[in-house]
Amino acid sequence: MNIGEIIEKFEELADPEQIEGMARFGINPKNTYALRMPVIKKIAKEAGKSHELAIKLWEIDTRETRIMASLVDIPKEVTSKQMDQWVNEFDYWEICDQCCINLFRKTEFAYTKVFEWTKNDKEFVKRAGFVLIAVLAVHDKKADDDVFIELLPIIKRESTDGRKLVKKAVNWALRQIGKRNLNLNKIAIDFAIEIDKIDSKSAHWIAKDVIRELTSDKVQKRLKMRKNR
Repeated sequence: MNIGEIIEKFEELADPEQIEGMARFGINPKNTYALRMPVIKKIAKEAGKSHELAIKLWEIDTRETRIMASLVDIPKEVTSKQMDQWVNEFDYWEICDQCCINLFRKTEFAYTKVFEWTKNDKEFVKRAGFVLIAVLAVHDKKADDDVFIELLPIIKRESTDGRKLVKKAVNWALRQIGKRNLNLNKIAIDFAIEIDKIDSKSAHWIAKDVIRELTSDKVQKRLKMRKNR
């Protein structure tokens, strides 16, 4: 499937009635076909993996072409420069999260970018750094606990950033670390207690929400069952 065929497919399946509603999610109505994620994923699967196709799709700059770019790209062919270029072009939360979930976490640069991007003051660059932590905590099954313990000071450092999309990502990162296993659960809870001592509304919100979830019966039961397997 080439670029022309993909665009034709997007245009054929576009849902004009939904386009204006996308603005509520921070998506420019002029840059979307308003396709649902399962539809985009189906088309991406039909197109197949291709780094060259991913680069061309990204350059078109619509919601669907950019999300699809993250789905069809080949992680081993992604460069550090490409990741920096893409992350600096993020302009809303969905493309940020989709690129991290679908592609960036699978690259050899994932952890390097965590350290680089979480220091960046640009809202979506910083968010991407913390979304990466969250998705790596879920998907990098081979990583030792020490890998994530090393990331905790970053979470504490940025917990005072009051921007909604940043603090939610910081919160997400700490919660996912705390849901990996019982050891990290205890460490993450203790860390959240320390964060709660910071004189910051954002830090208080992050800490209390993390503690609430990580100490919940649901999470504790799941972690204990996982340990006993």
